[in-house]
Amino acid sequence: MTDVHNAERRSANMRAIRQKNTSPEIQIRRLLFAQGLRFRLHVKSLPGSPDIVLAKYKVAVFVHGCFWHGHACHLFKVPATRTEFWMDKIQSNCNRDVRDEAKLLSAGWRVLTVWECALKGKAKRSIDEIVTDMVAWILEPEAAAQLTIQHR
Repeated sequence: MTDVHNAERRSANMRAIRQKNTSPEIQIRRLLFAQGLRFRLHVKSLPGSPDIVLAKYKVAVFVHGCFWHGHACHLFKVPATRTEFWMDKIQSNCNRDVRDEAKLLSAGWRVLTVWECALKGKAKRSIDEIVTDMVAWILEPEAAAQLTIQHR
């Protein structure tokens, strides 16, 4: 299947995709703030510059888009054009995610990864369920339950 846009238009579309302050990220920030949790954003001194940092609990939260981070869910689809380029890019993102998470864990941080599919699409979870699970995990340092929102 060929691209429906010319190269110039496709390039403009891709440039418009933000890395910070995405809709899912803002949604998670609002949920945490409403629960009385305070945080810092995009802390560059930490590996991977986590989207949300709750220093009091030593928790780093990443809000990942399923396409950009190669999540095996219904929102990820391998592009039909320039497949090798995109798969290399997505794989390098995944490798960087693993590396940054390992650095954070070895420094004593706990890492929570919230996937875009937990917030939208056919597999999304209720907001109440998400916030309950997130807050319980953040406040309980021994919590180890698996969530659709992936955490370690």
